[in-house]
Amino acid sequence: MRVRLLLLFLFIYSLASQAQLSDLARLDFTFIPNKGSDVEYTRSRFLVNYPLKLRKEGQFLFLGVDYSNVHLRFKDNNLPFDRELLNDFKLLDFTIGFTKPLKNGWRLGVRIQPGISTNNAARNLSAEDAVFSGDLVFIKKFEKDIERPSRLIVGLSYSQNRGYVFPLPFISYYRKFRPDWSYNLGIPKSNLQYHLSDKHRIKLYAQLDGFTSNIQNGALVNENEFAELINMSLINGGLQYEYHFTEHFQLDLRAAYNFSLSNKLKDGDNNTILTIDNDSRSYLRAVLKFKI
Repeated sequence: MRVRLLLLFLFIYSLASQAQLSDLARLDFTFIPNKGSDVEYTRSRFLVNYPLKLRKEGQFLFLGVDYSNVHLRFKDNNLPFDRELLNDFKLLDFTIGFTKPLKNGWRLGVRIQPGISTNNAARNLSAEDAVFSGDLVFIKKFEKDIERPSRLIVGLSYSQNRGYVFPLPFISYYRKFRPDWSYNLGIPKSNLQYHLSDKHRIKLYAQLDGFTSNIQNGALVNENEFAELINMSLINGGLQYEYHFTEHFQLDLRAAYNFSLSNKLKDGDNNTILTIDNDSRSYLRAVLKFKI
């Protein structure tokens, strides 16, 4: 029973966050080419997580580290800022998660992530580089129909270093409606999944993505304004293929279309001072992970 509760919570957080606490270790590479735009985007990511069982029945603690390097390659040589200040960024989060059972079959999940997010041109960290993320979710699993299990998750999610720098509702309804078919509807991600076999799965999915970072010491824009933040936000959807080498080791390959993509430089009050042209519609991602 304890193992089942642990696996349930880990899977829930894999839906609730980019970090995916179900992953004990993960390598992640994202690429958005600069075709039709002024900027090319690549992101390399590595994370590790470790679960700890607490003394009280059904309670668990999770500790982890999530590191990303974001590289922007600007095609336009006439952009009104120093491109060297804005071509590389590092994001580092320290994860602390907690879960406990509630009444009537509900479960509480809490996650906090203090960290840093800054441009690589910075020589030393400052207070402005510090960021905070957090999630609060409530989970209910329905098992009356064994062949068609379902699950509901509701809550709030907030992060200072993702593409959407404001609290987002987290809503997720999962249902397996046939032996090889299931769907998940909600925010920030929805999908329809088909199990080709034990090793092969495909998904149609839609999601929110992006990043936000501090620009230490600012970047001069248009000769009279200083950008202190860079923000990239996107909404995309596409196809995901999963190959399961073993029960715990898998490869994900994703190809998507960007329905909305925005690159903005902002001042310290979060006001947009420059929008960088980006009409790229291609989104490619590969993820190699070892999970519980």
